[in-house]
Amino acid sequence: MPVLVAGASGFVGRRLCPTLVEAGVAVRAMTRRPDRYRGAGTPVRADAADAASVRAALEGCEAAYYLVHSLASADFETKDAAAARVFGRAAAEAGVTRIVYLGGLGADGDVLSAHLRSRRQVEALLGEAGAPVTTLRAGIIVGHGGISWEITRQLVEHLPAMITPRWVRTRTQPIAAADVIRYLVGVLPVPEAAGRVFEIGGPEVLAYVDMLRRVAALEGRRTPIVPVPLLSPSLSSLWLALVTDVDVRTGRSLIDSMINEVVVHDESIRELVSFEPMDFDAAVLAALGERARAQRR
Repeated sequence: MPVLVAGASGFVGRRLCPTLVEAGVAVRAMTRRPDRYRGAGTPVRADAADAASVRAALEGCEAAYYLVHSLASADFETKDAAAARVFGRAAAEAGVTRIVYLGGLGADGDVLSAHLRSRRQVEALLGEAGAPVTTLRAGIIVGHGGISWEITRQLVEHLPAMITPRWVRTRTQPIAAADVIRYLVGVLPVPEAAGRVFEIGGPEVLAYVDMLRRVAALEGRRTPIVPVPLLSPSLSSLWLALVTDVDVRTGRSLIDSMINEVVVHDESIRELVSFEPMDFDAAVLAALGERARAQRR
């Protein structure tokens, strides 16, 4: 039976679809513009906000991946909540046995940013109508095209020196894009994963400032970094927009999340999907290699 991938053309989806196809899975790639889709799987037209189109896309599917978000929108919390309700209800009506969702790390007891709070809300809403949900929570995903990774890379490459805000001291547990895909694919055939939340990350816990320094070293750059306490989130987002290609609204949402420590506290996923994730340097080199290959095309 087919598996639907909602968000097939996004940063994670365009990596997930070919991996599923290689594993012998019949993939339906959900997209608003199937005529423009050039990725793996069979494109099917659906809009996450349109219940009828989502029901049609899910008809006959055994499982579904949900990789949809509206972070660039001013009202992304409202949009993401509405889309999750629609998708969860349609999945339950279609008899889907599993929704696999990629959410965000962050301790439930913390005061979460709007971005991370929205991810938690989507987790709940997807399963509200009764379809079992498997959630994988990740922090920064290191891979060409990922917004958080692109901020890191472009800051290092565009600035001869950096005056950075306090959030660069926040700890995170970055994970290679390829390892996220291995976990997403790995949980699909495991019945014990249904209805559970898992945390995924690479083997190293790093402050953002450590990540910046490691990337600079791998690229052979000498980039002095001076953290200062004066850059507010709004000023930080404007600063990012000046030196990276990330827009102010998306940058502000991500910066607000950078006050939350995002590290793995529960490693139970490794009992079900067992492999050794890449360390940070290997993940960075893989991302840089992917970018170089994309530029040559």
